Amino acid sequence: MTTMRVEPAGVPMTDRVDFDDFVAARSSGLLRTAYLLTHDHALAEDLLQTALTKAWFAWSRIDGNPEPYIRKILVNTYATWWRRKWNGELASDQLPERPGAGSSDAVDDNHDLWQAMERLPRRQRAVVVLRYFEDLSEADTAELLGCSRGTVKSQLSKALAKLRIDPALASTDPTTDEGAQR
Repeated sequence: MTTMRVEPAGVPMTDRVDFDDFVAARSSGLLRTAYLLTHDHALAEDLLQTALTKAWFAWSRIDGNPEPYIRKILVNTYATWWRRKWNGELASDQLPERPGAGSSDAVDDNHDLWQAMERLPRRQRAVVVLRYFEDLSEADTAELLGCSRGTVKSQLSKALAKLRIDPALASTDPTTDEGAQR
């Protein structure tokens, strides 16, 4: 008869090792998903930590591949965070220090796609991130978001229509316009 060492919290040691291995292997990919949803590094890290904490408590109940379950926790937690009226920021009289010219944030601020994605409603942004950045199928995206495939298709269609007419993505080079090529 083999005995399993149990941690003081009552969690078997093998579950802890499996969880640690999963976090080490997949946390960078999950952090990317969190960043694509929030477009804020600190908030993405908080979102991932919250999702992993929730997953830790349910780890022994997860059957099969835990990644879809944790992605669902990410999306659901993100949705509950933006539904709150207070988002943790308080107004102040003093402006924060501005980053230097060599900051990596300056590069991100100039990226037109991020500006356009920020203008999308959060549900549409979640569908675009899951379908195109995470390369999930319509069925997987629908399952993750808890909606039908038709809802995923319609949200994706609306999001792409908004992105097509977004001024941040409008072409300023006359040689790339269709009318200029004719």
